[in-house]
Amino acid sequence: MKNIIELNDTNFDQTLRAATLPVLVDFYAPWCGPCRMLAPVLEQLASQMAGEIQFAKVNVDDSPRTAGRFRITGVPTLILFRDGRPVDQVEGFMPPQYLAQWLREAAAARTV
Repeated sequence: MKNIIELNDTNFDQTLRAATLPVLVDFYAPWCGPCRMLAPVLEQLASQMAGEIQFAKVNVDDSPRTAGRFRITGVPTLILFRDGRPVDQVEGFMPPQYLAQWLREAAAARTV
């Protein structure tokens, strides 16, 4: 997990404001099967996309304020942030090739 930083209710906003790259945040729970399946996929993508996108994760059980603020109702939920604001999001497990494509397209999109 060296390429993915752990965020929580305390450091979430500060970390996103300081980010110079788009940030993909994985809202997960340790008891969630699809979340456990997604973890190695995200680790691989974090290695492949180093310098393009920063990867982070938030344990929804440990950070209920942050999860509630973004209306996380299912895990895993992935939200891509740029300049501290959400750009796009997906919920559930996605095969690696589709996730990589979504991530590149969402990162390239301009916010309004």
